Amino acid sequence: MPQLKDTYPLYLNNRPAQPNTDLEVTDKYTGKIAFRTALATPDVIEEAIAGTTRAAEPMVRLASYERQAVLQHCVERFRERFDELAYALCVEAGKPINDAEGEVTRLIDTFRIAAEEAVRNYGEIQPLDISARAKGYIGMWKRVPIGPCSFISPFNFPLNLAAHKIAPAIAMGCPFVMKPASLTPLGALIIGDVLAECDILPEGAFSILPARRDGADLFTTDERLKLLSFTGSDEVGWALKARAGKKKVVLELGGNAAVIVDRDADLAHALERIVFGAFYQSGQSCIGVQRILIHDDIYDRFKAMLVEKTKGLVAGDPKDRKTFIGPMISEKEASRLKRWIDDAIDAGATVLCGGGCEGNMLEATLLENVPEDCDANRQEAFGPLANLSSFTDFGEALARVNDSRFGLQAGVFTRDIHKVLDAWDRLEVGGVIVNDVPSYRVDNMPYGGLKDSGLGREGIRFSMEDMSEIRNLVIRRESAG
Repeated sequence: MPQLKDTYPLYLNNRPAQPNTDLEVTDKYTGKIAFRTALATPDVIEEAIAGTTRAAEPMVRLASYERQAVLQHCVERFRERFDELAYALCVEAGKPINDAEGEVTRLIDTFRIAAEEAVRNYGEIQPLDISARAKGYIGMWKRVPIGPCSFISPFNFPLNLAAHKIAPAIAMGCPFVMKPASLTPLGALIIGDVLAECDILPEGAFSILPARRDGADLFTTDERLKLLSFTGSDEVGWALKARAGKKKVVLELGGNAAVIVDRDADLAHALERIVFGAFYQSGQSCIGVQRILIHDDIYDRFKAMLVEKTKGLVAGDPKDRKTFIGPMISEKEASRLKRWIDDAIDAGATVLCGGGCEGNMLEATLLENVPEDCDANRQEAFGPLANLSSFTDFGEALARVNDSRFGLQAGVFTRDIHKVLDAWDRLEVGGVIVNDVPSYRVDNMPYGGLKDSGLGREGIRFSMEDMSEIRNLVIRRESAG
């Protein structure tokens, strides 16, 4: 496997800088320090924001084909550095190597889609002669970059969730500053290393700055930044929005995603997808399967299938290709979810399998009949936990999915098109995934949630819309009247 360096720089106004090596990043499986990175201080963050302000006009002047060329360069370099990127994820995030390689593939897809969208920034011609007073007037509008952007990305997808902010910003022509998660900064820093190879980008087009949470207030409050895009917990996201001032805010937050398995479902297919959706990368996904609603006619049969399959998952070193369940991001997070599991059991839930915890290794856990008010059901587990319950009426199942403060995505396994359309109409979520799990995402689709799951949509074209403003043009022909 590739070797990581001992130290990594941050990227300030397009260039690597090593003011210190203050951020220690651990191998999440061994717990040992894997490498160190530079940590941005408030004066460095200030310099970066000033750089984005200077770069705003030169970024607007870049032609579409020039922005496309930057993104195509990234695609080529990510392919060349595929093994390095996957290994970095395996170490810093504890992500099993097979999942890590899948994320690198999605990183490449995301930048490839952005390269295509960079030359598709269309506007519209509008007929304005809707009444006599507007006769002789024509109108048209186009999208222009919103200006300097601020991005804060999470630990669980250090590459692809950073890519979903960086790639559309470049495609749209917006300079940016990014704060990657302190637990997993390396993926974003490697993206920065590749971008630094692109001399066509004006100075200040990007800065990627690992920073402590208490030292990064400027990412949120500085008025020179015109958009804040945050991915992370709902508690932090809404607090940031409250302090963001006049800037536009896009939030991709948490969830306790549900999946409905109706009595006509293909159970073998549903089994494979649900076990994957619940436990891939140790359940640390905001659209990971947490609530499994199974029709009463098939409940006992499908429960037995789920338990058998879950018990067979291999846990261990994420660098081993046989491993499916790796470590959670920290012992603190594993202990928190273990406490939720124990509380649910004390309240009457039944353990079907799993429930054990050692350090930051939490067993893949299935619970049955978790009381509605337990944290294991109401909050975002963000770990290898799924809860089973039964239903008899499809409308009842839809109502129970909606009985949540979250609304990111939901899955429905059924062959009944009428139920599919009913779910699409009634489920209070950003996306309904039919005959697959809510964990399913393709990187060009609109992705985001309702309620406490956030504001706005990601997916390259939709992110570009958020990173732009509509500018109208009205022309009065001289012969008017």
